[in-house]
Amino acid sequence: MPPVRPEAEYTLPPLGDVAPERALPWSTRIWQQGGVRKAVILLALAALWEIVARIQNNDLLLPSFLQTAAALGDGLASGELVEKTRLSLGVLLQGYVIGIVAAFGLTTLAVSTQFGRDLLTTLTSMFNPLPAIALLPLALLWFGLGNNSLVFVLVHSVLWPLALNMYAGFQGVPETLRMAGRNYGLRGLRYVLQILVPAALPAILAGLKIGWAFAWRTLIAAELVFGASSGKGGLGWYIFQNRNELYTDKVFAGLALVIIIGLLVETLGFHTLERLTIRKWGVGR
Repeated sequence: MPPVRPEAEYTLPPLGDVAPERALPWSTRIWQQGGVRKAVILLALAALWEIVARIQNNDLLLPSFLQTAAALGDGLASGELVEKTRLSLGVLLQGYVIGIVAAFGLTTLAVSTQFGRDLLTTLTSMFNPLPAIALLPLALLWFGLGNNSLVFVLVHSVLWPLALNMYAGFQGVPETLRMAGRNYGLRGLRYVLQILVPAALPAILAGLKIGWAFAWRTLIAAELVFGASSGKGGLGWYIFQNRNELYTDKVFAGLALVIIIGLLVETLGFHTLERLTIRKWGVGR
């Protein structure tokens, strides 16, 4: 028979004057807020920018942060930057939505049939390494100087990384969930929407972030080459025009607005979506 260990009870010493719970100092509670930490980082970068610009002392090469902020404020107050932003975001949303729909359709076909898997693998191997801006000359020949050319390159920049991330997420769905869906009689599109998409949501959101970043910088790069129809362009065209006229502060103001829009989309858009979905459902941390 194995030896039997005697039961033992231990009495813990009293805590004394130490409170079981202590309120954190206000400074610690404030520092724990992610927005505060990011704001501190941005302020530090702005201060570093101002110092370097003052040391450089050449407004043509590097305007200061205050000069850029003044140019940004003037552009927003006059409505010029607001209109440029509206044009850019309008074209971006068209290409982004079309790319999402095409990626979802291609990935759904890939997880349903062997031909779809071969098609997705072949197309992504061919077109994913191809820079979207490299298709700009063809887009100009096919669609001319207009929004259609921009939408074409935007769809290319969104479609392939999103399709790859979505397919990788679908492939990582546990077999238990797959079997549960089949036991409930789910097939085709219902199986994808009710089983694969919720389980693969972290990978899908990652693909949406990558697609957004690719589309945003592709749009700005394309607008640096040509504007939208009728000689009107978005933020990229605004940056290009002011570079030609040597308004460097306005160039930096346009670049700063591109960065601000990216931060807003990331913070208010994707982070909010993650908090309401994958974190709330316990799919991701």
